Amino acid sequence: MTLHREGFTIIFVTLLMLVGLNGLLEYIAPGTWYTTTVEVLSLIFFILIVQFFRNPTRHTPQDDNAIIAPADGKVVVIEEVEETEYIKGKCRQISIFMSPVNVHVNRYPVSGEVLYEKYHPGKYLVAWHPKSSTENERTTVVVAHSKGTVLFRQIAGALAKRIVCYAKVGHKATAGSEFGFIKFGSRIDIYLPLEARVKVNLNQKTTGGETVIAEWV
Repeated sequence: MTLHREGFTIIFVTLLMLVGLNGLLEYIAPGTWYTTTVEVLSLIFFILIVQFFRNPTRHTPQDDNAIIAPADGKVVVIEEVEETEYIKGKCRQISIFMSPVNVHVNRYPVSGEVLYEKYHPGKYLVAWHPKSSTENERTTVVVAHSKGTVLFRQIAGALAKRIVCYAKVGHKATAGSEFGFIKFGSRIDIYLPLEARVKVNLNQKTTGGETVIAEWV
């Protein structure tokens, strides 16, 4: 397992701050219980920061009929909706909620050509709020697969204040490869044609780049 490049600066700055804090405490009050407590808490905090930016190797199914989970997390929505930004019609929405302990690398759910990419500034409602999909800070990406079009949306939450998206119009997407990163918890919405066969259930855990969430018909 490696660390994601989005975490290098944060990890380095966090390490410097914690080393400085604990060095100061050791100078002012060496060997006291509260100095030891701060040292232990600092170590735990640093480990949590490092694990957040982990980037494990994933083995994506080599099946052109499969639509892959773009993120680790839990399925919180499966419903028919009206998508108004690009598709402008009815489709199937699958939403995956990412907690702070999940891997936060975002991966393309299908292979194809990137047709659309747009960043939207917005609010920071909690990720499970019904209006977070349309009112929160978000980035929308559309990929044209040989069997249909898939739209997916990175959505910021109450804690996630930084969405990173590498997808650009004209790029060639490969299922399971990275297209972005969301820092400190949020969700991804995937919009599929109604005829796509859903392969996951509500509250099911997903592994980004590996779990098959739907299949083309």
